[in-house]
Amino acid sequence: MSVFDRYYKRYDSWYDKNKFAYLSELAAIRKVLPDKGAGLEIGVGTGRFAAALGIKSGIDPSKNMVKAARKRGIDARRGLGEHLPFKNSVFDHVSIIITLCFTKDPLRVLKEAKRVLKKNGKIIIGIVDKDSFLGRFYLKKKSVFYKNARFFTVKDAAELLRRAGFNKLTYWQTVFTLPADMRSVHKARKGFGKGGFAVISGRRRNEAISLLT
Repeated sequence: MSVFDRYYKRYDSWYDKNKFAYLSELAAIRKVLPDKGAGLEIGVGTGRFAAALGIKSGIDPSKNMVKAARKRGIDARRGLGEHLPFKNSVFDHVSIIITLCFTKDPLRVLKEAKRVLKKNGKIIIGIVDKDSFLGRFYLKKKSVFYKNARFFTVKDAAELLRRAGFNKLTYWQTVFTLPADMRSVHKARKGFGKGGFAVISGRRRNEAISLLT
């Protein structure tokens, strides 16, 4: 049994105990989330983000988390981001929130996200910035969830997005103190380097089709 199956209730309760961090992260994601269109969250977990953001579809390898997401009204399926069970070009936007640091092959996950996105579709990823105070805190703390995580810097994540076929990247940041110390929602700021939680969005790059055979 995976750590997320075993401790899914503890995972879910974190968002209640740290509600200002959670609400701040939601606000930052909403800065780039499209107002309409079909959305997918890779690594939907218990559906905390998808339900709040109006994302209807989700995928996650954890059986217990998928069950919890379904209770929140998400069309959640079990599966891996490296092998999405969807046809090409079916979603207008794909979100990967926190999940990237837990994947075995993050580049493949991003390429799969590109595959299922429509032309000019949008990708949104949320990460704990490895270079931030929060990234250093989690690396040192070695929590039950993060002890095996592979954190990314914003620059590293951006490079992965470019390699996977995304461009027109934008950056937002939030959570400027440890979540346990937050007493209000933090306003999202453009850029990165100060906030512990970074949001990077991009567009599916549409390669020109060569006429040469």
